[in-house]
Amino acid sequence: MKRSTVDILASYIDALHPIIYINHFDFRIIDEAIACVGKDVTCVEFNNALGLLDFKTKSPMKECSLEQFLKLTMDDGFENETFLILKDVHEELKNPKVIALLKRIAENNLYKDNYSSAVFIQSEITVIPRELENYITVFDIPLPTTNEILDIINDFTADMKISVEDETVDDIALSFKGLNEFQIRQILNLAYQDGGCIDRDDKLLILKEKEQFIRKSGMLEIINFTETVDDIGGLENLKEWLYRKAKIFANLDKAIKFGVDIPKGIMIIGMPGCGKSLTAKATASLFQIPLVRLDVGRLLGKYVGESEENMRRALQLSEAISPCVLWVDEIEKAFAGIGGEGGGNDVTTRLFGQFLTWMQEKENTVFIVATANDISRMPPEFLRKGRFDELFFVDLPNGEERRKILDIHLKKRNKWNKCIDSIALIDETEGFNGADLEAVVKETIEKAFIEGEVHITTENLLNSVKDTKSISSTLKDKIEAIKSTISKIDIKPASKKN
Repeated sequence: MKRSTVDILASYIDALHPIIYINHFDFRIIDEAIACVGKDVTCVEFNNALGLLDFKTKSPMKECSLEQFLKLTMDDGFENETFLILKDVHEELKNPKVIALLKRIAENNLYKDNYSSAVFIQSEITVIPRELENYITVFDIPLPTTNEILDIINDFTADMKISVEDETVDDIALSFKGLNEFQIRQILNLAYQDGGCIDRDDKLLILKEKEQFIRKSGMLEIINFTETVDDIGGLENLKEWLYRKAKIFANLDKAIKFGVDIPKGIMIIGMPGCGKSLTAKATASLFQIPLVRLDVGRLLGKYVGESEENMRRALQLSEAISPCVLWVDEIEKAFAGIGGEGGGNDVTTRLFGQFLTWMQEKENTVFIVATANDISRMPPEFLRKGRFDELFFVDLPNGEERRKILDIHLKKRNKWNKCIDSIALIDETEGFNGADLEAVVKETIEKAFIEGEVHITTENLLNSVKDTKSISSTLKDKIEAIKSTISKIDIKPASKKN
């Protein structure tokens, strides 16, 4: 058991925290910590399935409900210093009688000098009754530090009598960041069983196992993609910036030792259909790390505090599967209603504040890609330096970018040929965005197939252009509003000048 965990628990007991709520799945680790803190303390355990247990042997002693258990043990604190360990009782915490008994134990512990009985609630699900909020302290078992992960790996390799280079151990240790000790040992066992050794190739195994955590949680969505940076037409300034950051992610261990700050993320603002979402996918491809999407709507719960707890768990999960790209699409809609009045707006404001604090303080390898169309209602503090490494504005594609986008979509469908007049197409597609240009190519190829044509001509494409209404005409007022907002912000253009 890590010393830090034991020390924190001991400090809570010394400070007379009457009820300590430990959110963790591995009860063995928690029991070890409690046993270290309470060497000379009477420990009494309640299991929701078995009733009263012997804390050391886990043998059932008396079948009873939590209410009966608390009535039996609530006065033990007058005779001996006592720890009451309650496991998986989150559903029972909705019982008014259980709440009343826990409140009495807490008040005895705080206000009676001859009484000492601390309550430990162990559960993966956090349920805190309003009546007990002031008595409960939530304690998260700290995740292993880099040095502790190195110790776990070295202990494992020593036990298995296998030799691993120090540089490989350092590299793998970074991939394990965000996982708990149980998960790390599980993956090490799996890697050893699979190949009889531990090497750099096991980083892929670690990533696959981390993807399992996402799917099981339902808090984040893992995005499968085939897009690469080569699928982006233009946005050269943005791509050059991403290439620099990719070098850091490819050599994280060396970069950190050299003193390079871990990249935090980017905010991409601009016109709809101009490659913002494509860039999020291409970033994950370039960095060779998983892409996960945070949908704030999924986190909203119906109980008080449930949304905030879901946000905390989602952010913790993103850290657990790091390095990863965390994509928050249309972030202005995700946090719509910030600062407004009413219950829903209050929750959104709290979630936004929680997300901001995490962004500012995070020291992990979660790379955030936030995309937005209209940021006029976003608080200015969200856009300041420190939250993101850089802010980029994606404008409607210029002439050269439109040519590249058309070429990309034609080549992707094996219909590009050197006879197509790019200049004519550039002149006729002024004001088109990437989505418009893709629609032109798809429409042209569909017509050619129906009419039995083998090759695509410039005339075919120009006919489709005439039939396509560009975003500049359909969303003229919105585009002007976006440009007006951007003109007031210090933000880098994603594209180079034409």
